Order: sequence, then C-alpha cells, then structure tokens
Amino acid sequence: MVGSRITKRMVDSLKVAAAEYVAWDGDIPGFGVRVRTSGSKSYIVQYRAGVGRKAPTRKLTLGTVGKLTPDEARNLARRAVGSIAHGLDPAGARAEDRRGLTVGELAAVFLTDHVQAKRRRGTAAHYWDILERIVIPALGTTKASRVKRPDLAKLHLKWKRTPYQANRIAAVVGSMYSFAVKRGLVPDGLNPARGIEKYPENGRERFLSTDELVRLGAAIRKAETTGIAWSVDETKPNSKHVPKRKRRTVIGPHAAAAIRLLLFTGCRLREILHLKWDHVDFERGLLFLPESKTGKKTVVLNAPALAVIKGLDRVGQYVVAGDDPDDPRADLKRPWAMVTREAGLDGLRIHDLRHSFASFGAGGGLGLPIVGKLLGHANAVTTARYAHLDADPLRVASERIAGTIAAAMGEKGHRKPGAVVKLRLAKQFPNHRSR
Repeated sequence: MVGSRITKRMVDSLKVAAAEYVAWDGDIPGFGVRVRTSGSKSYIVQYRAGVGRKAPTRKLTLGTVGKLTPDEARNLARRAVGSIAHGLDPAGARAEDRRGLTVGELAAVFLTDHVQAKRRRGTAAHYWDILERIVIPALGTTKASRVKRPDLAKLHLKWKRTPYQANRIAAVVGSMYSFAVKRGLVPDGLNPARGIEKYPENGRERFLSTDELVRLGAAIRKAETTGIAWSVDETKPNSKHVPKRKRRTVIGPHAAAAIRLLLFTGCRLREILHLKWDHVDFERGLLFLPESKTGKKTVVLNAPALAVIKGLDRVGQYVVAGDDPDDPRADLKRPWAMVTREAGLDGLRIHDLRHSFASFGAGGGLGLPIVGKLLGHANAVTTARYAHLDADPLRVASERIAGTIAAAMGEKGHRKPGAVVKLRLAKQFPNHRSR
C-alpha cells in the first residue's frame, strides 16, 4: 500500500485488517507504517541487506506509533537509509546484538570454562566474588559487546574509596574480556578495561622487631598452655555465673603450630593450611608444594620449622588439622586475634609474618636473590620491595666514606690520612724487635 506522505492524520486513519499490511511513505523509499492484526502500529524501514535482487530483505523497526511522532520516525528513517547506503545492515546488527551474551552470561562462561579450570581455588573465589557481588549487579543485563570504557570507568569510580577493590574490579573485567575475545564471544579488540587508570595503592608492609617477636612468642606459648583471658560482659544475664576457669581460651596445638610455621618458613597462609603430610620430606628437610601462587614450589625446612612439624600429631591428611580431617582448616582468625591482642600487636596481619621473614633475611645481608628464592618469588621485582632493608653493603660504603672525611677533618677518634701508625707488638710477639 503506497500512499502520500506519512502524517498523524494518515496514521490515525489506518484500520486493522484481516492480514498484516504496510502503508508506505511517498517520499522516503522503504519507510512505512506496519499495521498488525492485533491493532499495533509501528514505523519501519524496509531495505535489501546487500547488492542485487538476491540480497535478503530486512525490516528495521524504528518504534511504535504513539511513542514516536511521524516527524521523529521520518528523521530516524532518513538516518537508517543513509547508513544502509553506506553498506551497513542496522537490522542485522540489532539481531546479532540480541543474540549476543549479556555480561552476566559471559561471566558465567568465564568462571566455568576459564577461572575454575585454570586458576587456583583462592583466585577463583576472588574472581567469583568480584563478578557476583559488584560487576553483575551493575552491568549484568547489558550486552557484553555494548559495554564501553566509560561504563566500566563509572563503576571503577564508584569504588574509589577502596582503591584496591576498585583496581581489582578493572583487572577482573579486563581478564574476562581478554578471554571473550579469544573465544570470539565479543568483537576483536573490545576490552572496556583498557585505558582505565588505576588508583594508587599504598602497600602496607609491617616488619616485626626483635622485641615484638619476643612478645608474640610469649603470647603463643601462653595461648597454648594456660590460655588467654577474655573479659565477661557483666551487664548480660547470668554473666556472673561464668566460672573463672572458663574465662580463659586455650588454642589447639595445630593452630599454634601454623602460626610458628608461617614465621619460620615465610610461607603464605594457604600454603601452610593446605599442607599435607605427603608434601613433607623429613629426610631431606623439604616441603614439596604441588600448588602455590607461583605454581609448584619447594620450601626449605629449617630446624625450628622441622621441629614444629615433628611435634604434631597426625590427624587426617593435613598437617594443620581442622574440624574435619578430610578438609583443610579454613583460617586462623580467632587464634590470631587472641595472640596478637595478648602481645599488644593490634593491626598485625598474618601476611606480615611473611614480610618479617623476608626482612630478617634481607637485613642480615643474605642478598635479595636468596631471599626471593626462599619466598618462592617468580619475579625478582617482587623481592625488590625489601631492597631498602638490604643495607649491609651500603652501610660498609657509608662508614668508609664518612670515616675518611672525619679523619681529614681531624675529628676525635679518627686518624688523619697518611698518618703513621706505630705498631705495638712487644706484648704479643716478645721476640719481635723494632727497626
């Protein structure tokens, strides 16, 4: 049905028929109003997607009558016809977009096919948390191919008060889109995380002093023997009836051993909590960890660490036994909180024990390559954070330079350059004669 220019009066005059039909505009080729048997009316553009009569015919819906005025629909039609003239296929692109995965669907594929299959359990849990708790609620229903950098930048900005969390969001989404590109799930080169500037992260590294180690050791021994006292809230009912002997908490030998092993080996928490008896080589004094943050790892067992492990009872397959002998212990939160409170080390993190192990090695002049090897660092850059503690060579050089300067100035206790030193050897070497 071809008529004159589409106007509001003409659209209102269109009646419902027994079959669907289109009333075409007399000015713009392919522009018309489609009237369905249900009575709904919509503006469309019909065109051929390609060159020649064999090219498929497509109908692009611009919008429904009522939501668009005839003039608004006409402007949209002109733009669509212009893009079609330049070889684009707007209806095909829209259909392809409808078939594409949403961010939520892409996240499910990413977690199942990539993260769970190729990443460590802790890393997988971290990725799952970021995507399920933050990314999917914000972008889950959006088509993955339509997410742009400003969309992710807005989410990144929302979490600016927690810089570490904000940066992890960008990193996880970036990893997900790299996976999607390799799988052909999104167009090549599409990654909304690319170009997002990270927030500065002020790394917090705490190194225990000798005095703090003394206090920590005493607190561990107290916790595993007599127990650590805890206060009773006297305002609560029946609080006065709590026996005095029950106002102390004793930690188990495995929890105490875990803390000591973290100190003596510099291992990460999960490397100790997931340590199995099969991984321990008592004869050679080594731990053979099949899985760590950097892959397979061999840990040297020094005498204190070896003594700790030998002193433990075997309860199940894990060295640090938990409530269930078939599963590793989940964490050390309660015993760690008790011990650090008793030692007056509030704010000390379990991971700071690893930093302390490294600091004593670097400060003792062992050299960063050796320290990095003990910690299992795959990259020397990671160990470089302890370079400021590796001060022995610098101290020797500083002493030598300042000593020369002080001697030249005639400072007390320093000899001037070129001064003759008379050796007094008579008492040590009675047969020596001065010449």
